[in-house]
Amino acid sequence: MRSTFIRTLAEAAAADPRVTLVVGDLGFGVVVDFARRFPEQFLNAGVAEQNMTGIAAGMALAGKVVFTYSIANFPVIRCLEQIRNDVCYHKANVVVVAVGGGYSYGSLGMTHHATEDLALMRALPEMTVLAPGDPVETAAATKAVAAGIGPVYLRLGRDKEPIVHQQPISWSIGKALTVREGNDLTLISTGAMLATAVAVAEMLAERGIHARVLSMHTLKPLDVDAVLAAARETGKIVTIEEHSIIGGLGGGVAEVLCEAGLPNVRFHRIGLPLQFIKAVGDQEYLRKLLGLDPTSIMEQLRIFFPGLPWV
Repeated sequence: MRSTFIRTLAEAAAADPRVTLVVGDLGFGVVVDFARRFPEQFLNAGVAEQNMTGIAAGMALAGKVVFTYSIANFPVIRCLEQIRNDVCYHKANVVVVAVGGGYSYGSLGMTHHATEDLALMRALPEMTVLAPGDPVETAAATKAVAAGIGPVYLRLGRDKEPIVHQQPISWSIGKALTVREGNDLTLISTGAMLATAVAVAEMLAERGIHARVLSMHTLKPLDVDAVLAAARETGKIVTIEEHSIIGGLGGGVAEVLCEAGLPNVRFHRIGLPLQFIKAVGDQEYLRKLLGLDPTSIMEQLRIFFPGLPWV
């Protein structure tokens, strides 16, 4: 996702001189070409993310479309006050880009675990929250926000995410993508958990269970119509996210379902426990440890939905 984002941003910068990238003194493996090609549209703010955000807000209010860029929690939690007061309050065209959602940087320990970011960003007024599911969605999201749509949070994986969409997609903010059709239950994923959700759906299909898969690449505004349609048509909703079980995708979908008051709908959240994880390892290891790999998810579904036609 990271490389796709930078390539797409470079295309946007070539077409629109307003597009500017501000980094927190990292990412040179991928941003060096952008800096070389667009020296007037690039700034290294140093290891000072709060200043980076304030600078970006000022540039945006002067007419730029500014992307701030750092890893995991650093462009989010470290400068939450600046995002709230400088960016959101002024409806500034600033896109906060966090590379390494979830446990992408798991081997660096809990300081690099981005597991509360979606909840924080969803709570901010004026903020649009995006978490594309694969590189194809990442390119579409980057193009959309480079036009300047106000405050945006763009949560990306690192660089190992597989391409899920093998055909062209019709992507737009606030509209979920149906990746797989099914009527027995619906799996709704956000961010880089999309490939896992598809793998689970394939495992279910081998057992005679047909799961719909929705890529909820926009957490705010959430696609309420897609959630309610899935609830009415399949009766069973499961959310899958590499984020705290509180405040992210599962929380957003639960709000929709509770307020709609649909009868006979079963709902289950699969996400991260509300605790700091002291284990150290790569993303695959930590996902398996915390029940976010396809096999573990299958076991949870078997327990929660015993009435499904398991073969």
